[in-house]
Amino acid sequence: MSHADTQATIAHYLNTCGADAATGREQPQYLGLALRERLRLLEGNPSLAGDWANQYEAWHVHADSHYRCLTSTRPAQAPWFRLGVKDTVDVAGLPTRLGLRSYRHYPQRSAEALTWLDPRVALTCKVATTELNIAFGAGCRNPHFPTIDPSGSSTGSAVSVAAGLCDISLGTDVLGSVRWPASHCGLVGLRMTQKAASLGGVFPLSPRMDALGWVTRSADDLSVMLPLLGLQPLLGNQQALKARYRVGVLEHALDPALSSGPMLAMLDQARTALADLGTAIGEVAMPELWACRGDAWQLCARDAWLASAAWAQRFDCELHWSTLSALKVGEGVSDRDYQRIQQRMDTLRAGIDAWFDAAKVDFVVFPMDPNRPFDRRNPQPGDSTIPCPDEPGYAQKIGFTPLASFSGLPAITVPITVSADGRAPLAIQIMGRRDSELQLLDIAKRLQALIGLLPTRRLKV
Repeated sequence: MSHADTQATIAHYLNTCGADAATGREQPQYLGLALRERLRLLEGNPSLAGDWANQYEAWHVHADSHYRCLTSTRPAQAPWFRLGVKDTVDVAGLPTRLGLRSYRHYPQRSAEALTWLDPRVALTCKVATTELNIAFGAGCRNPHFPTIDPSGSSTGSAVSVAAGLCDISLGTDVLGSVRWPASHCGLVGLRMTQKAASLGGVFPLSPRMDALGWVTRSADDLSVMLPLLGLQPLLGNQQALKARYRVGVLEHALDPALSSGPMLAMLDQARTALADLGTAIGEVAMPELWACRGDAWQLCARDAWLASAAWAQRFDCELHWSTLSALKVGEGVSDRDYQRIQQRMDTLRAGIDAWFDAAKVDFVVFPMDPNRPFDRRNPQPGDSTIPCPDEPGYAQKIGFTPLASFSGLPAITVPITVSADGRAPLAIQIMGRRDSELQLLDIAKRLQALIGLLPTRRLKV
């Protein structure tokens, strides 16, 4: 066979190996509807679900080929809403791969958080994650901000929602693993209060910081879905909603040596919007928690390293270099430091309610990142997803996400605007008290109702 024949044969294969290229290349219009509007239409005319399911089937084969966020799927009969689940969370009947290339297990039961789903919500897919939650890259593409790395171990959770392949996706958030990808895709991501009882069937990375997280396009979408997820047993006794909240802007994050000018300008924009909502705004300091940001990373690294011996026996596969680099950081955390960090966490968590009372705030607000989201066109900074204390720029690398993680508190990320070049979404985090998920959704909904959602386009692939 000649060289020309080889090229022609390959071209023919590539042109015929996938779904019908003539249909389904544009995102169905119904996927652009707010979920509240979709629910209203379906309640008035349930037969729409069947029509929309046909449109979805034509779309998803092209969309996932392009955005590469699904790891396994299963059929659903005309669902009203589609739920995706991170591939470190067990789903009966679907393999759990943990982001590994040559491992899978088939769980006998689904994770605790998936116990109470409304029949209108179909769990249709598992979504991509990084290797064991600690490697670089899940191979996904960012649908609306294509030059921005969707980042984080719950990358597939965010990308699947941004691509219209899921209406909501479940991820896990240890040190920002839901909040980063959600914000970098221009979405809303909610880290729930850290509770061991909610984590049955979830792969443990750092058990004292592991938390469930949810990604949707908007806070209102998440408020529509939350009752259908049946999460009341996990939500517990929630903080009461208020007509007027008290918000403290975290003064540590206002340091221009730490937060870039564009992020501080974005924070000012959010601050103005919150004031326009009638929210009481002030500035607060959290010196004890702020000093623990690095400890959170060290705790996660040590936990991962301690578990690695058991992983190695079970997985029996070659790990990615970035996974090994993260484990190396954990190996360097001494037993003494490990015990000190956990004691520090116990003390801080025991006093966190008193801090909120003394500060007279319901929420603490700060940027999602010190800088605009990482551009995938540039080399990935650093050799590990877990920064090492002796690295240059360590104070920026540890970021702001560990604040909620170390304290065990819930936090929601809300996109505020886009960068000056229009290529990157810029977002804030809002951190609340324990069991304040409904309050966080409430303030995020009010904020988005005022400032609007980030502009997006109807996707074509």
